Amino acid sequence: MPENNNILILGIGNILLRDEGVGVRIIEYLQTQPIPPEVELRDGGTAGFDLLDIIADRKAIILIDAIDAGHPPATVVRFAPQDMEPANAPQLSVHNIDFAQALKMASLLKCAPQEVVIFGVQPASIEPGLELTETLAPLVPKIAALVLAELDRLLGK
Repeated sequence: MPENNNILILGIGNILLRDEGVGVRIIEYLQTQPIPPEVELRDGGTAGFDLLDIIADRKAIILIDAIDAGHPPATVVRFAPQDMEPANAPQLSVHNIDFAQALKMASLLKCAPQEVVIFGVQPASIEPGLELTETLAPLVPKIAALVLAELDRLLGK
């Protein structure tokens, strides 16, 4: 297990509900790309509080997940944890709410990540199915490129 002082790219979502699994599918794509050794890729599935140990004491986290922000399907929204506060939050799925709570718990325990960036992707469908929709599937490399650009920023490149 690597020390938790590196950067974590975390994809969460339910792959049984088509586009709800976009975060996990992007992690699968990124696993085929060259990633620096100080960066960990993690499929977080639908875990919430279970992620506390994984996110604790990280330098930075890039989170990718499906969100319902009322945008057209495949819209990507970049935001920060403070944007998840109830007054500002896009409608997040249950596991995202757990992620927000896990971040708050990490803060209370004084082991919160130094920086968290969230990429939310508006799903086209969250109906049962194992594949991303025809709307989102072709965009996985483009969304991954946004994540990698954010990673370059975090690494000072």
